[in-house]
Amino acid sequence: MLKTFLTGFVIFILASFSLAEEHSKIHQPTVAPQNSGTTNGLIAVSPVNSRVVWASGRGGTFVVTTDGGEHWRAGVVPGAEALQFRDVQAFSDKVAYLNSIGDNPTDFRIYKTVNGGASWTMEFQNHLAGAFYDCFAFWTPRRGIVHSDSVRGVFPDLRTTDGTSWQDISGNLPPALPGEFSFASSGTCVATQGGRNAWIATGGAARARLLATRDGGDTWNAHDTPLFSSPSAGAFTVAFRDPWHGIVGGGDLDPSAPNSAATAVSDDGGSTWTLTNKPPVTGAIFGLSYLHRRGTGDGQGEGDEGGRPLVITANDGGAAWSPDEGHTWFTLPGVTSFWAVAFENPQAGWLVGTDGRILKVSF
Repeated sequence: MLKTFLTGFVIFILASFSLAEEHSKIHQPTVAPQNSGTTNGLIAVSPVNSRVVWASGRGGTFVVTTDGGEHWRAGVVPGAEALQFRDVQAFSDKVAYLNSIGDNPTDFRIYKTVNGGASWTMEFQNHLAGAFYDCFAFWTPRRGIVHSDSVRGVFPDLRTTDGTSWQDISGNLPPALPGEFSFASSGTCVATQGGRNAWIATGGAARARLLATRDGGDTWNAHDTPLFSSPSAGAFTVAFRDPWHGIVGGGDLDPSAPNSAATAVSDDGGSTWTLTNKPPVTGAIFGLSYLHRRGTGDGQGEGDEGGRPLVITANDGGAAWSPDEGHTWFTLPGVTSFWAVAFENPQAGWLVGTDGRILKVSF
């Protein structure tokens, strides 16, 4: 009996050392600043692969790299100099989309380039009073959706199936709650996965919700989250690592509520959510990203990625990462004032933020 106990104890100790060693390997991200070529604030980022990355931001600005960030090229979209590009979606070094916001209804636009930013085509310009197009997401270079705050109880969302024209799908979505809207903080209030799945994070109303589709936007369901919601709070950002497992982050923009940051996870496609341990950041969570790119399958299994590590950013409130989807958190020391984060793989992730700052993060 004693021999059996000692053998088991030794195995336990060795396993503990092994786990500790594995944690020590994963707990040492490298953070390296890169020169974006602009001092305009950057708000959204979209890696295509480990070498091609696009980002966008204030002053009609976009930046692109084709060598993993060793060199960035900055540009301004003609006619959009006064706008903010709150979202970017890239598919190659040549093809990318931009989503703008501004002070006037017609400032909400979608631009596309097919020649690496040498020229841009405006595919959509809003004319609906009260619409505010926060962010968009794509399944393929030709298929995507763009989401707006509610107008008179309806979300005037749009969809493209050809990468060129955008059609109204507002009648497909659930009615909006009074005051319900989304946050254009980092272009991540909409997430797509596989060929047909998408989720939209909302706030502003009595409940913070997730709107979910399984058929490419033809039909949607609304699900409550446990995140606090108010006219300045709610769910800001959402990501899914497979058809069923995802995370939502949010908080409150009210400066009197600095400890509002929260995340919740789902294992049933967004139908139900459970709060995680509290992230070690202050203010609202602007963006989050799994360290692995989203999978391409729509199956019923565990998913395509095989990993759960993720990184969050809370602008002035810091940045942090978790190896286990929010059960354990670690801060990224000294990393503040970054709006968005996105990863191609654990060794190739980027944070973008104020004054044109870019950090490459590698685990």
